[in-house]
Amino acid sequence: MADRGGLGRSGSRFSAYVEGLISVIGHADRARPLRDYCLGLLMPCERKSVEPMAAVTAPERTAAQHQSLLHFVGEGRWSDEKVLAKVQEMVLPSIERHGAIEAWIIDDTGFPKKGTHSVGVARQYCGQLGKEDNCQVAVSLSLANAHASLPVAFRLYLPQDWTKDGDRLRKAGVPEEVDFKTKHEIALDQIRHACATSLPRGVVLMDAGYGNNSDLRAAITALELSYAVGILSNTTVWAPGSGPLPAKAWSGRGRPPKLLQRDSGHKPLSVKALALGLPKSAWRTVTWREGTADLPPKKWTGLGGF
Repeated sequence: MADRGGLGRSGSRFSAYVEGLISVIGHADRARPLRDYCLGLLMPCERKSVEPMAAVTAPERTAAQHQSLLHFVGEGRWSDEKVLAKVQEMVLPSIERHGAIEAWIIDDTGFPKKGTHSVGVARQYCGQLGKEDNCQVAVSLSLANAHASLPVAFRLYLPQDWTKDGDRLRKAGVPEEVDFKTKHEIALDQIRHACATSLPRGVVLMDAGYGNNSDLRAAITALELSYAVGILSNTTVWAPGSGPLPAKAWSGRGRPPKLLQRDSGHKPLSVKALALGLPKSAWRTVTWREGTADLPPKKWTGLGGF
């Protein structure tokens, strides 16, 4: 038998959460559609789009509910920043009761699409599919500890095919101030905003799609954040105890010297070459989560200093 008390408490918490969101979406007419939309996201329908959500949230008036949700999603003019800030206010304390924030996770999410009209849709890599295909991609920053994670920033990536086409942008309702930014630039904007709003800091985690960008790594260091990121094996680094020689003074005659002066014994090397040259004592195996079913725990072997 279901725990009615537990279901009641869950329902009360859900209602309080939605009421918090309603307080920042700017118009009383949006309250009911927001409640229905959030409920639809939790209901066991096959697709989380407005048509099946309308059928499960208002089966007696599906057509009218479909139009209501469609208008709510398509015409909503609330502030994403205010909504995310409210979510942080309500959810972050609950996460921190289980431990301090340990990580800032930069990632992107792909949403497969069939047509060409959805904002930002293009043929690009989609993580859900594991290949390039027609999809939208959004860049996100999440705060996490061992208990849970919370997205605190989320922005749709617009490919240059979109940002160069003014007519297409206007038809899709993209604000005029939105221009092209790479995923790395979006990620850095999100990290800077998180620093500026004094969110609890953690180690920045990124896969190689972001971690291999040296400008992004340098900017994160300038913000006095630590990071642990994926990089490609051919990324070049300076071995411990080495580095670029200082630039030679220039007299003003002839060609100015390069900023980095190198000689045959003073060169960067690939991280693969550096790693393979280290002794076995520099490596360790780390188990980072329990396995499921009959699968063993996930393991990673890497340098002991990371």
